[in-house]
Amino acid sequence: MAADSRRTRAGRAKMLLVLAICAAPVIASYFSYYVLRPQGHASFGELVQQRPLPAITAATLDGASVPLRSLKGQWLLVSVAGGACDAGCERHLYEQRQLRESLGKDKDRLDWVWLVSDGQPVRPALAAALKEAVVLRVPESQLAAWLTPGVGHRLADHLYVVDPLGNWMMRFPAGMDIAGAGKARRDLERLLRASEGWDRPGRGNP
Repeated sequence: MAADSRRTRAGRAKMLLVLAICAAPVIASYFSYYVLRPQGHASFGELVQQRPLPAITAATLDGASVPLRSLKGQWLLVSVAGGACDAGCERHLYEQRQLRESLGKDKDRLDWVWLVSDGQPVRPALAAALKEAVVLRVPESQLAAWLTPGVGHRLADHLYVVDPLGNWMMRFPAGMDIAGAGKARRDLERLLRASEGWDRPGRGNP
């Protein structure tokens, strides 16, 4: 009877663990929703139905293969653009860097990521600005199965927020101005404040 009791307890523990793993994305969704909209507050970024990082392989600019899911573990601020990086792309890279820096002591909890959506070479002039960025190539056709732009916009028009569990959960409006960037920073601060312990600060780039 003692052996049966131990097996029963072990079985219940395993079942609870499986349920906890399955519930994690739902719990994260509720955290994001209620933290970003306390007492009727409307977030600046648009909350979307969560979509997990797909099981696809990206590539570094040197051609090394990297599982896209290796980015899981901390918050991501993502932009998408071709390697030629037009004026809109450069603006997004600047906004990503500035938003991360504006987080102060929490900046190491956020990776800023540029997903290069084609095979065009990245201009050497951008190298210095990208030292702290994660830059990976992923074909746009594969990205389009994960990220989606707002109506009437392109993937490259937005910045996207991904939580430490690997779920895309927010999209910032296209064409952010200075006031919009301030609102985006407040959204990021709320997310970081509510998610202590979810991420691995200072993880470093893949």
